[in-house]
Amino acid sequence: MLRETFGLSHLRDGQESVIRQVMSGNPTIAVMPTGAGKSLCYQLPALLLPGLTVVVSPLIALMKDQCDKLREHGVDAVQWNSAISADEACAAQADISSGRARIVFTTPEQLAKPEVVAVLAAHPVSLLVVDEAHCVSQWGHDFRPAFLEIRAAAQRLGNPTLLALTATATTDVLEDLTQQLGMRGAAIVNTGVYRPNLVYRVEAVGNDEDKLARVVSLVGESAGAGIVYCATVAAVELVYQALLDAGQSVTRYHGRLGTSERQRNQDAFMKGQARVVVATNAFGLGIDKRDTRFVIHFQMPGGLDAYYQESGRAGRDGEQAFCTLLFQHSDQAVQRFFLAGKYPSVDDLDAIFRALLAALDGGSRPTLDSLAEALDRPRGKLQVALVLLRDQGVVTQDRQGRLRLRRADLDSRTIESLAQAYQAKREHDKTMLEQMAFYGQTGYCRWKVLLGHFDPTAEARDCSHCDNCVRLAEAARQEMLRAMQTATTEDPIVVSSAVQSFAIGERVRVARYGTGKVEKIEFDTVTVDFGRGRRRAFLASYVHAA
Repeated sequence: MLRETFGLSHLRDGQESVIRQVMSGNPTIAVMPTGAGKSLCYQLPALLLPGLTVVVSPLIALMKDQCDKLREHGVDAVQWNSAISADEACAAQADISSGRARIVFTTPEQLAKPEVVAVLAAHPVSLLVVDEAHCVSQWGHDFRPAFLEIRAAAQRLGNPTLLALTATATTDVLEDLTQQLGMRGAAIVNTGVYRPNLVYRVEAVGNDEDKLARVVSLVGESAGAGIVYCATVAAVELVYQALLDAGQSVTRYHGRLGTSERQRNQDAFMKGQARVVVATNAFGLGIDKRDTRFVIHFQMPGGLDAYYQESGRAGRDGEQAFCTLLFQHSDQAVQRFFLAGKYPSVDDLDAIFRALLAALDGGSRPTLDSLAEALDRPRGKLQVALVLLRDQGVVTQDRQGRLRLRRADLDSRTIESLAQAYQAKREHDKTMLEQMAFYGQTGYCRWKVLLGHFDPTAEARDCSHCDNCVRLAEAARQEMLRAMQTATTEDPIVVSSAVQSFAIGERVRVARYGTGKVEKIEFDTVTVDFGRGRRRAFLASYVHAA
């Protein structure tokens, strides 16, 4: 069937392991890099299992393409999401009800609707696939509250075999998504995140003017299509205009543009009508332009998870691509601002409680949408708060999404204690930002830092092609040449002038990391011991006498 339907002669190691687990009925988590063939891990079992395969994904932009490609292979697949017309939805429902459809692509928002689950549950569901599964975890960089409803939907579908797919998952994310999806004891197939065709590099910039000038020149120097990521809409507009003034073929993408304009601009980039797109992270999941040759981050993202995901949109065709971060210390302030308003506060929880209390007195049953409108608060933030209140037994929600208080006796102290449930998440996100800043300043191999983040237990070798590896190799070559020209057997080793002012054991200071002792000096890289087992390597320019 592999050869007849998909035209493939063999499975890759990761694919075979995942498929064997799924066919054995074991809940499975597959962590595989982009281009490793995650889709086949559910497509082949879908043809071998007796019942329906339901694929839950946030990638509406790709569902039509996925369905079309499967149909070309003779596989009956349908999509059911908010982007299709009423006629298309009716046709999809008819194919599901008749038993003709083998694979159904939908979104977590659709799967939360009782009428959708009822149609799917009318036929046996053998496999439930959660794509981009890191979105399930509250530790994941693309966390989406709607994904938290999947576990309840799985129970209503008869608890089919669960398969979770992702390209990025730390240990914390894996542990959390197993809990959120009820996948304790799941088989984990992790083929790693390393992609040797991606060349990572960082350029330090001192001020806004220098950074803007550098992004313009860097885009001009870079061949092929590329993405420039910015953290704010204002920065997108600034960079977009600068590139436009420089004569570049460029478009833009951010959440404040109208839906039709965003779609036009995305299409222009995907079809090659614009060589470069300047975007916020709203230009994210579902973007699969395989010949993207470079990704530039004008401002740092909030952590290495997000950075790997965004930079990893380069080079999906397997050819060499460049991922560059323009590092400026002040960019951390932007991310700290975002973190301050990310999670439900005491005021948010109190407002929800009082609104539900008023509804209880009035005999009404509000929904999440009506609450968001009445309270004028972001829907996603309220959804996170409601999940917390529901988990604590304060709120219940019926199949129509109507909310009801189970307790009407919450005082301010109890509400404050509930808000503290997100304290660990806030601290976690602060740590993620610190790691992102460390990546921007380190003298270690960039790939080694990334791989260490996703799997601290793995032993990673230097990649030999990131900027730090190339720089150290060149420094070693120059050092050897000088030694060959001038050294005698009694000559001392001469270190580069950038670090010769430091001595082993000397106390030094690194911004945002504090003081420590110099442990090792290697060309223009200084390794500092901050105590309690914390050792980090920095470019010498970031290290100062204490």
